[in-house]
Amino acid sequence: MTLNSSYFKNGIASVVIIAKQNFILKLARALMLYGAPSHRLESQLVATAKVLSIPAQVIHFPGVVLMSFHDRVAKTSETHIVKATTRLQLGKLHRVHMIYRSVVHSQIGVAEGTEQLAKLIRAPPEYPIRLRCVFAFCCAFVICLSSFGGSFLDAGVAGCAGAILAYLQLHAVKRSVLFANIFEISTAIWVAFAARALSSWQGDYFCYSAISTAGVVLILPGFAVLSSALELASKSIVSGAARLVWAVSYTLFLGFSLTVGSDLWFILDSDARHRRQEAADSLTTISYINGTLFPDVNSTDTFNSLRQTLGGDLDGSWTFVNKTSNVSKLYHYQIVGCYRDPSWEWWRQPLPIWSLFILVPLYSLFNSFWNLQPWKSKQLPVMVSISCFSYAARKALQHFIGPRNEVVSAMGAFVIGVLGNVYARVFKGTAFTCMVTAVCFLVPSGLAAAGGLAMNYQGTTDDQYTSSIVIGVRMLSVAIGTTVGLLFSSLVVYAFGPKKKSALFAF
Repeated sequence: MTLNSSYFKNGIASVVIIAKQNFILKLARALMLYGAPSHRLESQLVATAKVLSIPAQVIHFPGVVLMSFHDRVAKTSETHIVKATTRLQLGKLHRVHMIYRSVVHSQIGVAEGTEQLAKLIRAPPEYPIRLRCVFAFCCAFVICLSSFGGSFLDAGVAGCAGAILAYLQLHAVKRSVLFANIFEISTAIWVAFAARALSSWQGDYFCYSAISTAGVVLILPGFAVLSSALELASKSIVSGAARLVWAVSYTLFLGFSLTVGSDLWFILDSDARHRRQEAADSLTTISYINGTLFPDVNSTDTFNSLRQTLGGDLDGSWTFVNKTSNVSKLYHYQIVGCYRDPSWEWWRQPLPIWSLFILVPLYSLFNSFWNLQPWKSKQLPVMVSISCFSYAARKALQHFIGPRNEVVSAMGAFVIGVLGNVYARVFKGTAFTCMVTAVCFLVPSGLAAAGGLAMNYQGTTDDQYTSSIVIGVRMLSVAIGTTVGLLFSSLVVYAFGPKKKSALFAF
């Protein structure tokens, strides 16, 4: 009787242990699927296993989690591989965190938690594809007006490009594996091709820089670069380095594709290339020429005496300044690489500064919808508010110190981190999901402060392909500043008060 009772107890204990392990595995899959902070994924799962009294070891690689469960009685271990493709879904990620907190705080059992996670994974996305394409149009439309100096004409074209890009990303990529491998490159090429074709029309109705940058804003790898920088700062060397190499390479491909698309149109329309070169030359007030200056028959005595002093002809670099040029006025008409004449109609002009009070909340709202945040959620106003406060802080600091991307991004990220973490502590919300919209806004606005992805009216056409490296440098500078601000804000907020029982679910 005692032996049977012992077997019965051991059987129940084994069932409970297996149920806890299944919950941890399902939690790992859900967190990876919906875009949980990768630099805190290991600590999140280890803390969950510790609370559930399950000995576990976790190793995280991009897209893969290795989990090993150790049985101290049988002296055996089981290793599980969890693989998932990440797609940021804020609504479902918030629900995953709520289920996790309910299990950790013993509000529901592990079996019920596992079942809720399984139902959540099987559930369809929050919005259908057509509605998400509308959100993509609105995001590209608004960001073109607010950050890249575009007019209403530019914003309309950029919005259409964003909607087509979203449809290809959500529908066509899933149907063709071959197209999925070249999706970003091909879409960037045709967006740049269309933008260059429109900007080459007589009359300067469209701006290439505004359309090409805003049209691809939804596929910028800003979140991936930020995640890699956070992982490296958190001492996750392997996954952070791998993700950073991929993100930088992706950025270089994107910049290269934009240049290819622009040059394809120049091949078809050679006059457009000459007109662009003339526009670039007209904005040049200083010319540098290397060579030798020889005298002629009309040389002055001053020139001859200078030759005698130097002992020969004048060799070196010569600087010629056009002091009678009106180029300074032309520079005044440029806004983020777009030439705007004050005499043009209102629909060809950028919006005034006060319009940011409308455009910034609108972009934050549509970007939250694009990342599948439910419109009835209580966290939606919090997301928009944090994004607006962060943008205001960056604008104010930029007014005093100028366009220093890393410092301005650090200040904006610090404001985001403080507001998001304080909200999570006081109102028991999810800090990470509240901050994602504001953090995603840092990348396009930071690129806008650095001149966007492509400058239209300055520079020559020599060695254009190497200019794609500048995009990666700009992205890294924004990501590094954002990383410092987010980590420092977490330190400030969580340095005081009671210790959290669950792991930190924030940047």
